[in-house]
Order: sequence, then structure tokens, then C-alpha cells
Amino acid sequence: MEEISLTPEEVAARLKIAKNTVYELIKRGELPAYRVGRKIRLDLKDVENYKRQGKKLDFHEEEKIAGLTRLVQSIKPSLGPRGIVICGQDVLLDILTRHLERHANGIQVLRHNVGSFPGLLALYQEKADLAAIHLWDGDTNVYNIPYVRHMLPGIQSIIIHLACRMQGFYVAKGNPKNILAWQDLTRPDITFINREKGSGTRVLLDEKLRLLDIARHSIRGYEMEELSHLAIASTVARGEADVGMGNEKVSMQVREVSFVPLQKERYELVIKKEDLYKPYIQATMEILQSEEFKKELHGLGDYDVSETGKVVAEV
Repeated sequence: MEEISLTPEEVAARLKIAKNTVYELIKRGELPAYRVGRKIRLDLKDVENYKRQGKKLDFHEEEKIAGLTRLVQSIKPSLGPRGIVICGQDVLLDILTRHLERHANGIQVLRHNVGSFPGLLALYQEKADLAAIHLWDGDTNVYNIPYVRHMLPGIQSIIIHLACRMQGFYVAKGNPKNILAWQDLTRPDITFINREKGSGTRVLLDEKLRLLDIARHSIRGYEMEELSHLAIASTVARGEADVGMGNEKVSMQVREVSFVPLQKERYELVIKKEDLYKPYIQATMEILQSEEFKKELHGLGDYDVSETGKVVAEV
């Protein structure tokens, strides 16, 4: 009988899981796979065997927010009334956490590294107290405000500016393939590595593709995902992809990677207006507006701190 081969997308549809989960199962050796050129293929019989074995799948993408909920539910009660949860991925949040825990109105902080969409959802579901986001709206050329308005319906919110960062392409050192513009991602000699759905970087990419009328699936590797700027840069440095996206600061930390700047983005903190006068929020604003905090950020590079601590919008 002729063997039937499937793409990762087809396997994901059969197993009712995300494509990213299929790739994770392949990486862990739980699903046999092979390459035909640059494409990954799986045999139908191996997929059916996997289903019959009744293995427990790691629903990586679909369970991400559910996992955050379980984590916060288990940890936040132990934090008590003087504990908060901050969602976001940038190292500046680690610095903010350290300052908060040392402040006169100090408070214990749980940092949860999730993208912008999961962070806003956690704030909406009262599973987090602050969420850091960088979500660009291509129709208005405005960061964050349109998304907060629609993802926190009926909740008056305040957006506090953290910093501006440069977003761009990670490419091999010296940029040997001369990747300079969004349109270059569709070239047949280019392999891309993407960020996960819900991250601010993924939103920027998808909005740019929409405005430029570029078909997402014309980009080789669009479906391949990693969960952080560092993981993207590392993939490019290893030669497993020609280009990925992230902020400039991370490119400074990874050898064999060069950076192609594309767009300055606004990284901002969202709180509920009803929490504005709580001591930990007042402490947060005091820290963000302090010269000590701004100098520390400036010293790390790739941060424009000229508006740090400014309330940019009430939504």
C-alpha cells in the first residue's frame, strides 16, 4: 500500500492541536518525521499510531493562557494582599520588579513571561495586575490604545509609557543575503522563523503583511514559531533560518547575528484605572519616573527613555 505523507498543518488538523504543538512533538521524538528538501513530512501510519497509543499531548499554544490562569491561581493566593502579578517579557520588567520589591511601599511581584495578547487577557480576567504590551495598529499607526480599548471592554484603563525600542530583522552576521525590507521575506531563497500568535512582534509582522498585501503563506517558514526574541536570534545564529524578528537589544547579546532596523515601537504598561491610587501603582509610577530607573535602562542600550513614566492615555 502506498504510504501517505502529511504536512505538519495536516497533522495538526487531524489531532486538533496547534501546528506549533506538532513541531514540539517532532522535536521531542514523539512523532517521527523526515525532510523532503526544506519541507517536513510525517507518515499517516505514524500519526495514527500516535493517536492509538493515547499519549498525553502538550497543548502548547491552546493551553498557554489556561496554564497562566492555573499558575496565577496557585501562586497569587500565597502572595496575599501585598503581592501582584506583572505580565510581559522584556528584561526592563525584571528591573522594575527589583525596584518595586525594594521600595518603601514594597510589594512582592510574580513575573510571568507571556506575550501582549495573553497579558491583556490575564488583566481582563483579573489574573494579573499589570500587563506590558507593544501592539501596533496598522490602520491608525498607533501603538496599544486600540487594542486596550477592545480587549478590556467596559474597563477603564490607563497606559503608562515604559520605553521605545527598535524592532527589526535578525539576520546572519554581515547580512549576506541582503535582507532589508518586508518584501524580502517572500524570496524563495529566504527561510523565516516567526514569533508565536499573540506576541507584539507577530502582530507587527501580520499588520505589515496585510497593509502591503503580502500573503502570509508565501513566506517560507511563516508557520515555524519560537517564544522569545532570544530564541529567534539563536535560531538565526545557528543557521536554521535566514531571518527572524525582534528588538535590537537581543541582537547585541547573540554572536553571529546582525540587526536590520525597521520600526521604533512603544512598549507600555496597562493598569486598571480603579487601581491607580493603590500604593503599589503609585510606587510603580514613582520608580518609572525616577532618574535612577531611567539611567539603568539607558545603560542597557536600545531603550529610548525620554517618555518613561508618562501617562499616555486613559482608555
